[in-house]
Amino acid sequence: MVHPIVKLVTQRLALGLLLLFAASILIFAGTTILPGDVAQQILGQSATPESLANLREELGLNDPPLTRYFNWLGGVLQGDLGTALTNGRDIADSLAARLKNTMFLAFWAAVIAVPLAILLGLLAVRFKDRWPDKLISGVTLATISIPEFMIGYVLIYWVAIRMGVFSSVAIVNDSMSLGAKLNAIAIPVMVLTLVVLAHMMRMTRAAILNVMQSAYIETAELKGLRALTVIRKHAFPNAIAPIVNVVMLNLAYLVVGVVVVEVVFAYPGMGQYLVDHVSKRDVPVVQACGLIFAAVYIGLNLVADIVSILANPRLRHPK
Repeated sequence: MVHPIVKLVTQRLALGLLLLFAASILIFAGTTILPGDVAQQILGQSATPESLANLREELGLNDPPLTRYFNWLGGVLQGDLGTALTNGRDIADSLAARLKNTMFLAFWAAVIAVPLAILLGLLAVRFKDRWPDKLISGVTLATISIPEFMIGYVLIYWVAIRMGVFSSVAIVNDSMSLGAKLNAIAIPVMVLTLVVLAHMMRMTRAAILNVMQSAYIETAELKGLRALTVIRKHAFPNAIAPIVNVVMLNLAYLVVGVVVVEVVFAYPGMGQYLVDHVSKRDVPVVQACGLIFAAVYIGLNLVADIVSILANPRLRHPK
């Protein structure tokens, strides 16, 4: 007999693959119905009808959309993301370095944002409805209400230009040391941290406050334990499932939602690569980037779902 946890995890994985398949259809359909002619965009306005016809045939644009979709999907399943129309380079090779840079940026943003959000959430619970709680909530809500590019430009002006502490352009390459790379991405990491901090902090606060109403928390308080000890030893471990959920969702945002930040700071990641090729109407690159972003987002949501199942007995034993 299959273990209930194995069955639930298998169901979630199957659902994730189904969602990724649906996302691939939407991505392909969205790029296909875009107005304009890809061949005309590549060859320019001075192209002859014969050269346009030859290029359309070479790119497979004369094939039915369904045929082109399954050809593209078949290539993706074999690890072939296609070839960029603008420079003829293999997309998978070009994306490898870009994805590495994006993950590097998201990793360091998460290293700072996740512990800070949990710490601020714990402090907000400890000083509930007092000035530290109101200050933390007010500042974090203000940062999440401001667009990323605005926060980026403000930090560039004050931190990079006025204070001269960090670089305003986040250029990294493999020849740089770790310290040089961290110095280059310092301001983008600040922006991403401020953007995701509020959601994680408020979810941590709400989850712990919900647990604090339980009977065993009252028992711990009646034993004379300090408030921080009650929160740390009793409330926080039992509130970990919803906190993990929101952390994973924000990690997914850190990877998928870095497009604006990468463009503002000229960071050589996937977001900048995607924007560059959108302007050139390089459809295969746009499709590949969209599919990778979808896979990362769905994958991290699956991890959050599975962790919630493992951490919550009511989900492990739904009956």
